[in-house]
Amino acid sequence: MGHWIIAPVVLPAFMAGLMVTAMRNDLLLKRVMGVTSIVLLNAIALALLWSASTHGPQVYFLGDWPAPFGIVLVLDRLSAMMVMLLAALALAVVLYAIGSGWDAKGAHFHPLLQFLLMGIGGAFLTGDAFNLFVFFEILLIASYGLMIHGGGSERTRAGLQYVAFNLIGSSLFLFALALTYSVTGTLNIADLAQKLPDLPEGDAALLRVTAVLLILVFAIKGALVPLQFWLPGTYANAPGVVAAMFAVMTKVGAYATLRFGAMVFPPDLPATGTLLHALILPAGLVTLVVGAVGVLGASTLPRLVAFGGIASMGTAFTAIGAFTPATTSAALYYILHSTLATAAMFLVADLVIRRRAHARLTETAPPIAQSGLISALYMAAAIAMAGMPPLSGFLGKLLILDAFRDQAPLVWSVILVYSFLMILGYARAGSSLFWKPSAMEAQPDERAPEGLAFTATFGLLAGLVALTLLAGPVTVWLGITADSLYAPQDYIAANRLGEGG
Repeated sequence: MGHWIIAPVVLPAFMAGLMVTAMRNDLLLKRVMGVTSIVLLNAIALALLWSASTHGPQVYFLGDWPAPFGIVLVLDRLSAMMVMLLAALALAVVLYAIGSGWDAKGAHFHPLLQFLLMGIGGAFLTGDAFNLFVFFEILLIASYGLMIHGGGSERTRAGLQYVAFNLIGSSLFLFALALTYSVTGTLNIADLAQKLPDLPEGDAALLRVTAVLLILVFAIKGALVPLQFWLPGTYANAPGVVAAMFAVMTKVGAYATLRFGAMVFPPDLPATGTLLHALILPAGLVTLVVGAVGVLGASTLPRLVAFGGIASMGTAFTAIGAFTPATTSAALYYILHSTLATAAMFLVADLVIRRRAHARLTETAPPIAQSGLISALYMAAAIAMAGMPPLSGFLGKLLILDAFRDQAPLVWSVILVYSFLMILGYARAGSSLFWKPSAMEAQPDERAPEGLAFTATFGLLAGLVALTLLAGPVTVWLGITADSLYAPQDYIAANRLGEGG
């Protein structure tokens, strides 16, 4: 694909700068250009996905400097899949923001969204650990701006907590990068995968410290226990449309864990062995339980969805933590599902909150406008989040359970119990929101038409249906993707032999 590999980074960066400088006071133009940019991003992502599937890993060398000396972007099946997921979610989010009017509550929603796309897309495509840190910082700054979009003291307080936790992660990341470079002399991911097996035994202790520090950083990004404390308050206080976009941001932590755990610190690396497996798998199971209990006890709808997001990350990390091709393939399917399902539930929650006097699940309120339609959307999203048939969450959990047949007593029991708790939590919330009658009369609906907002929500649910109907070919494709992660010879060769841009 040549120069197109850098397009998911350059396109939103250029558009964000253009919006800030030339469209500062023109909301309509920012809306048009924002949607146009994201539609183009979807087309580019689709082309990159096809190219990675048919031609294997490809590398773009910035400045024509070869690896490991220059900055590289690497397109393989995994990075292409994540960029496609990012682009699809961004389209639904921008349509909902326009349809609901959320983008009009602050001057810089659209440029901040573009900068966020730049940061996340760059994190998925980079082939260099230091530039992963750079893109982490870009998405952190943009996400903080989106987090406090619309103002409010509670939102600002939650945003500060979010930034504080992530700055700790950034500091740990710098320490890990310094240790890695001191031991290996490189930060290129392919170069690390090639050099680490041959490191002298005396460097094994430093390498284990580096691996643990990196996993701590990725655990913060992915809200893995015991580093998940920032997520409920942040997501519950963020605008619903922003929280929906954040559903893919936590997957950056899962993606980085998978990329480094499978390629840089694989289970057969003598220095680290099964260290990452021993840390991540138990933490993933505990995260499942924490998320499920949070869903069961949540007092507001946004917190309920936020804890559901924690539970979904626990499921993904549980599958990732085994570090086998079978569990990785199941984890990738579940990542696709959980991103769409969590985003859809946040949008449904926003539709509810816009029509209620409060978001508390413990108090009754007048019936909301369009209750029948929104309750149907809520039920579909809740079925997806809880992993019930017939939607893709059920298939994702079946794939994970099947991949853990050798560890059935522990993993199966935790996943099944957490699924039951999730069903109870979502059923309780749905009953409180839609099926407990109130003596008060419904208030008239005086909002502007929200056709685009409903279209975006239905679009995410349609993605879940498509993921269910196409589960066969999708899982075959993901199986090949997982196998390529644990046999990275083509990835390494592309860094060594690919032609510069």
